[in-house]
Amino acid sequence: MFGRETQCVDCRESMGLGRGGGLAQRGTLSETGRPDVIAIAMTPGRRHITKPVCEITYGLRREGIQVSVLVLNSGAGVPEDLSGKSTMGYGPKFGMSSKEFAQIERHKLLILHLGNIDSHVISKTKFVLQYVDIPTVIACQNPIDFEQFAEAGIKTRLVKPRTENIQTKGTVMEIVSGITRGETCSRENLNRIVKYVKTINPLNN
Repeated sequence: MFGRETQCVDCRESMGLGRGGGLAQRGTLSETGRPDVIAIAMTPGRRHITKPVCEITYGLRREGIQVSVLVLNSGAGVPEDLSGKSTMGYGPKFGMSSKEFAQIERHKLLILHLGNIDSHVISKTKFVLQYVDIPTVIACQNPIDFEQFAEAGIKTRLVKPRTENIQTKGTVMEIVSGITRGETCSRENLNRIVKYVKTINPLNN
C-alpha cells in the first residue's frame, strides 16, 4: 500500500472535437465514481482542459476528493439572454444545455473556473446558478468580492442580495482569485481550494 486512495474516472463521455480528439475537448465529461465535486472549464486548451482546472482536479484527487470535470460545449463569450429564456448557445456566445445542467446537479459542490473580467465572471456565475441549486466555489483571475455578486442578485455565503433581487438558486460559498487561465495554479491558491472544498458542509453529509 502506498497510502493513496484509488479513484476510477470515466475520462470521456464521447470523443472530443478537433485535434487530439481522444483528449478532453469541448462537450466532454470526465465523471468520477462518486459525485462529490464537479469542476467546470469554460473552454479546452489546445489539446487538453485548461491548465488551472487540470491542476485543481489533480490537487483535490490527491487529497482523496472525488472530482468530475465538465468542459462546456459553448463556454466562450458571455450569456446572450440573462433572463434564462435561452439555455443553449453556440459560437461566441456562452450557453449551456439542459444535459449539462443535469450533469452538474448530480454533484454536491461546484467549482466554477472563470476569467479576468468582472462582468463576465458575474454574468456566467449568475447564468449557471439560476438553474442549479448547488454550493459553488469561484476560481478566477481578477479580484472580486461577495458584494459584487450580491448586487447582481446572486446568493452568497456572506452577503445576501435584497429579497426582491434574488435571482439564483445556487450560492457562491467561496472565492479564490489570482488563478490565470493557461498558467500554473499557485500552491497557496490550490491549498485554499482544497480547504474550502473540505469545509463546505454538503461534502460531509
